[in-house]
Amino acid sequence: VDYAEGIIDGVRQLLRERQLGGEVLSEVIHGTTVAINAVLENKGAKTALITTKGFRDVLELRRLRVPQLYSLFYEPPRPLVERRLRLEVDERVGAGGEVVQPLDEATVHAAVDRIRRDEAEAVAVCLLHSYRNPDHERRVGDILQKELPGVYSSLSVDVLPEIREYERTSTTVINSYLGPIVKTYLDSLVEQLHKAGIEAPVRIMQSNGGIMSAKSAAAMPVQMMESGPAAGVVGAQELANRVGTDNVITFDMGGTTAKASLIEDGERSWTTEHEVGAGISLSARLVKGGGHAVKVPVIDLAEVGAGGGSIVWTDSGGALKVGPESAGAVPGPVCYGQGGVEPTVTDANLVLGYINPRQIAGGSVELRPDLAKVALEEKVARPLGAGLLEAAHGVHTVANVSMIRAIKAVSTYRGRDPRDFTLMAFGGSGPVHAAGIARELGIERIIVPPAPGLFSAVGLLEARPEHHFVQTFISRDFPDDAAAISEAYESMERSAQKTLEEQAYDISEFTWHRSADLRYVGQAHELTVDLPAGSVSPHTLVALADGFQNEHERTYGHKAVDEPVEIVNLRVAAQSSSGDSRPEGLIPSLNPSQDRSQEAYFGPEQGPLQTPVVTRADIGGNGRPGPLIVEEYDATVVIPPDCTAILDKWHNIVIKID
Repeated sequence: VDYAEGIIDGVRQLLRERQLGGEVLSEVIHGTTVAINAVLENKGAKTALITTKGFRDVLELRRLRVPQLYSLFYEPPRPLVERRLRLEVDERVGAGGEVVQPLDEATVHAAVDRIRRDEAEAVAVCLLHSYRNPDHERRVGDILQKELPGVYSSLSVDVLPEIREYERTSTTVINSYLGPIVKTYLDSLVEQLHKAGIEAPVRIMQSNGGIMSAKSAAAMPVQMMESGPAAGVVGAQELANRVGTDNVITFDMGGTTAKASLIEDGERSWTTEHEVGAGISLSARLVKGGGHAVKVPVIDLAEVGAGGGSIVWTDSGGALKVGPESAGAVPGPVCYGQGGVEPTVTDANLVLGYINPRQIAGGSVELRPDLAKVALEEKVARPLGAGLLEAAHGVHTVANVSMIRAIKAVSTYRGRDPRDFTLMAFGGSGPVHAAGIARELGIERIIVPPAPGLFSAVGLLEARPEHHFVQTFISRDFPDDAAAISEAYESMERSAQKTLEEQAYDISEFTWHRSADLRYVGQAHELTVDLPAGSVSPHTLVALADGFQNEHERTYGHKAVDEPVEIVNLRVAAQSSSGDSRPEGLIPSLNPSQDRSQEAYFGPEQGPLQTPVVTRADIGGNGRPGPLIVEEYDATVVIPPDCTAILDKWHNIVIKID
């Protein structure tokens, strides 16, 4: 399947409706789930791994951590490289960068022969301690380029030049595993855009919230793992800053998954402790082993398999379950009338009266509530011995509980109290479930932005070019290492500038941000702390250590001021100050509605209530009490009883939980 065709068709239709030519476009900015889907579905390229002798099984050994401590049935995800393609070469570099054993090139050529015979499409190279001395790894890369010119290759020194063999190997392998697929996809996209008369540069959303060129994305596809969800968080950050709300939990619920992230003090949070492929994809230092490690900067978000298309089922004990399997776009929920037979969350919401029973998306999708009722009755209500409305409300509630896990993963599990935050809900299904979730978490305020179903696309327009660079630099006496640390930062920035110039960026438009990973001596994991502004000096490094103590207390609830602290990694982030495509605000069409109402069920305590169905314009600046249903082209907003909705000056719906 060429997924680029859908994008091209959409762009052509937009230009045709506006009677415009392709030359009017200045940029094409794209967020995609192609990368993460390839990993989740095990549909990446056939990949080989070249590593130091004795380390071929690091992908199997992992961290010897399991996400469910006492589960006897836990199975780790299958390694992305089968064992016969994990190839060893004779060489050894010490932890200090010294050559313990020179590279035996005959073993490299033997590995190349094996790769050629097995017709691998990609190769990952990860040699021991190459982050301290990359010479052996660079030489292996040169041989691969010469002997296997058509095979995609990645070197760990380019992908992740920092300590920890498993994380570095896993991240480099994923980069190669995705490389051929992403490159083919992006090449097709760029080629078809050119054929359509669109010569504008193509920018790709990164997991860290910045955008990069299509060429950079093809070389470093591991940076695209959370490309789709990241865009919504970027849009939420800009909107939160615009309305003056510093602390926000984002809640993005689409057709397949629900995502949550934290914006604190006006800044989005990011992490390198991320795994992909678990039942809940999250970034956690304590819960590991559920997926493949991806140790590149990622917006700190959690994702669960609960969306509008998530299939509802009962387990062998008769308990109601939602997801993670999805009906997808085809056949979709039963009510779409496209042949689906398994009830979904959308079917339950339709039966509850939360969704227009006739059509959605401005009439482009006609609904069949009769089919949804039959499916829910047969597959849910009857097995549970419940009435149809009670069963549908049970589905809605169970879906909420699943999504609350994601919100707690980025708040409670990080030492933050969700009651101190505003919930920003978007995605096609997010505003339907937001009020129930907020009530359970004790959150008193919800913001639903204009065009919530398209809000991630707005986030793409808000994003700017951004690149992150890291280098391991271990120092326990770092207040006295100011000169060496300063030189290391300057060397990283010179290398980063060269990389950006090679990608045709204007360096003068970039601002530079320094940070470091610190830990107590003997700890297994670090916390990233911003370096105080100004030149590196003993004074700024003491302030850096104090910042680590404060962050440790905020994250874990305690600190140990008498324990020695060490630097592990230095980080540099470069962000462009240009943002020509950033919108000042999204102003929706505010047409008053026709006078209409429909019966909606809000649980056994409230029962069915005749509920006005309105548009965003009908809410007004004075506010209206619930129950209300706000219908829009791309989403539906449910405002239950005991809630009040108001329209602010930016046309956001602000819901207050009474």
